[in-house]
Amino acid sequence: MVMSVEVKLRKGEAMEKALRRLKKKLDREGIIRDVRQKRYYEKPCEIKRRKNKVAAFNNMLRQRYENR
Repeated sequence: MVMSVEVKLRKGEAMEKALRRLKKKLDREGIIRDVRQKRYYEKPCEIKRRKNKVAAFNNMLRQRYENR
């Protein structure tokens, strides 16, 4: 999987500001989260367990706020 994110340096722009824009772009697209998640191997049963846990939590929140 190739993910290309490009940030072009604007005329007169400081390098720190361009880096900040790059970090925001990476964060918005979820690339950093994906890389950290794929850093270690996760067994299929662990993936399923994690997804079920997130779904259960979201359902609990949905039910809690529907009753109001």
